[in-house]
Amino acid sequence: MPRIAMVNIQEAISLVFEFLWTLIKVNYEILRGIWRMIVPPEPKDVSNEIVLITGTGHGIGREIALRFARLGATIICVDINATTNEETANLIKQEKGKAHTYQCDVTNRAAVMQLAEKVTREVGDVSILVNNAGIMPCKPLLEQTEQEIKLMNDININANLWTLQAFLPSMMARNHGHIVAMSSMAGMMGIRNLVPYCGSKYAVRGIMEALAVELWDDPKGFKGIKLTTICPSMVDTGLCKKPRIRFKNLMKLITPGEAADMIVDAVRRDVIETSIPPELHYGIRYNYRLIPFRAAYVWNTFFNTGVEAHED
Repeated sequence: MPRIAMVNIQEAISLVFEFLWTLIKVNYEILRGIWRMIVPPEPKDVSNEIVLITGTGHGIGREIALRFARLGATIICVDINATTNEETANLIKQEKGKAHTYQCDVTNRAAVMQLAEKVTREVGDVSILVNNAGIMPCKPLLEQTEQEIKLMNDININANLWTLQAFLPSMMARNHGHIVAMSSMAGMMGIRNLVPYCGSKYAVRGIMEALAVELWDDPKGFKGIKLTTICPSMVDTGLCKKPRIRFKNLMKLITPGEAADMIVDAVRRDVIETSIPPELHYGIRYNYRLIPFRAAYVWNTFFNTGVEAHED
């Protein structure tokens, strides 16, 4: 048999075995994922972690900060509003927690880089980064101004990239860290009056998925850096002033405290992606995507959940 033919046969056999081994690994990961849903791992200890949270001046950011502080973590409170940010730090300190405040415009890359240098020098290396800051204009696309859309993308998308560039290197140097990003249910499905916002939250999920691949594919294998993407539904933070919920017992408006409890629990259990409430995640991510778009639209119309247009 010619040498070339022998090589081709060997390559074919090798490819078959590689494919079969890949199938085994894929099914193993599926079964492991199902098992982790049924029997979640024990929450990890965060008492020695330095947790930086953006948008801690109010709402979910403040509540996340309080909960991590109660678990013994050192909290870096970052917000553009120095007054409300200081209020959050004072609440933490009243509970004997450890908190430091920094005022920063996270849309400004240079400011974020300076923030990273200052935090590292004054407190230490950030080991948990929570990109929480965000805004949500609620009105039809054609009524949103260029300035509103650019600002929203700067906060909801670019700020994530700037903080990653600022704080990821120290995590990679230690192969230790956790990055948390706030996407949204609007990052998993289209919603009326939230066209640019949906785009920004889809972008957050894309950034986190691509970052996971980039870290895992790296020859150094940065498996010590965990990623968690959170997709809240409607949370009563003041951003969504006119929620529309048809089945209120099924999909109630969630308080910032309830959301923070679920977020901190997901981080401590190294959940890669979840929704708030968690039971919506697989229903939206898989069922909504497995059926044709028109069919998904019919379901969405039946549930009639979304936001009415309003000014900020």
